[in-house]
Amino acid sequence: MASGVAVGSSVPWWKEPTKDQWLAYVAAWLGWTLDAFDFTIFLLIMVPIAKEFNVPITEVTVVFTVTLWMRLLGATAAGWMADRMGRKTPLMISIIWYSACNFIAGFSPTFWFLFLFRALLGIGMGAEWPAGAALAMEQWPIRSRGFMSGVLQGSWGLGFMMSSLAYGALFDKIGWRGLLMLGVLPALSVVYVRFFVKEPEVWKENQKLQRAEQREVHAPLVKIFKRGMLLNTATSCWWMASSFIVYYAINSLFATHLQKDLGFSPGAVATPIFWSNLLVFLSMGFWGWCADRIGRRWAMIIPALIAIPIAPLYLLTSNLTLIIFAFVLQGAFGGGIYGQNPSYLNERFPTEVRATAAGFCYHQGAIFAGVLAPVLSYFAVDLGYGFAWPMLIATVGGCISFVLALLWAPETHGKEMTAELVVA
Repeated sequence: MASGVAVGSSVPWWKEPTKDQWLAYVAAWLGWTLDAFDFTIFLLIMVPIAKEFNVPITEVTVVFTVTLWMRLLGATAAGWMADRMGRKTPLMISIIWYSACNFIAGFSPTFWFLFLFRALLGIGMGAEWPAGAALAMEQWPIRSRGFMSGVLQGSWGLGFMMSSLAYGALFDKIGWRGLLMLGVLPALSVVYVRFFVKEPEVWKENQKLQRAEQREVHAPLVKIFKRGMLLNTATSCWWMASSFIVYYAINSLFATHLQKDLGFSPGAVATPIFWSNLLVFLSMGFWGWCADRIGRRWAMIIPALIAIPIAPLYLLTSNLTLIIFAFVLQGAFGGGIYGQNPSYLNERFPTEVRATAAGFCYHQGAIFAGVLAPVLSYFAVDLGYGFAWPMLIATVGGCISFVLALLWAPETHGKEMTAELVVA
């Protein structure tokens, strides 16, 4: 069975996966968590970068935008590699890529040098997710796949926690350059992937079938837009675009809002971000547990609806205590809607196009998120509205769109991932 051997419910869920399944899962977990650190550290240092290079904050947010846009290129390329060559190789390449780019960016002599290497980082960042998610999800047992999907995706919050902790503790000592240079450390995890992780059996069997029946899929990206797959692809893209808008409406400019609108210190800025991301991690695990019981869609719809009334609590106040409380609470709801990204996307597509489809549908959402930060900054700075109201409107609108996209989508709870050819 591709998803793991069926066993009685009397066996604890953590004993059901094999050693190889655990090793593969840890590899995906490491790649995603460390990816989060390298990316999110930039969200905390946009203001000092703007000051050092004497550029407007809106211009710095364009770096963030292009990094997100380049994710789609990396994800599509890595998805193709993962479907044709295996999941491990693109995962290793992506980790080395984004680690090296972040490290080099720390030496930037000019703003445009920084722009270039943070843009290139986006390729590696996008490449990590499809390879890692497919590696972990397509061989994980059905019974706990939703929960472990939540733990995997929620570990982005752990990476964000680490970056906020590094910012709060080290920024005054090593500056923004030193914080970027720390981003080289994830490259060490490649050694683990190379020597301890095996390719999923379902992928290997699928490759054998493609060759035996001479039905090899050489252009998986084309396949997902053909008749019979197009509606699934379209609703997946809608759902993921909405989720990206929600995430970056909440997070991309929150630190900037606290720094520029409210004048908070690095420690005060780091506090709500650190604790909120701890809740992000815990809540994705909780909603993942729910997804194994009430289905993937409702485990995302419910927290998205609750996130709407929470947003004004931390945005329309200058009280630090209320900001910390409400933003941390948002981590449990607005931050908890992403836990089924790995399981739900991988369950919606067949093995021969899985990594390509999941990578493309996931990261096309980054195009919309990339536009968001400069647009919000334009309203906040250039038009003088401040960051709070633009962030609030984007958060509420994104949540509504997110819910509608899922109401149109199929439920995949309990789906077994098999090696059979579907679109070849």
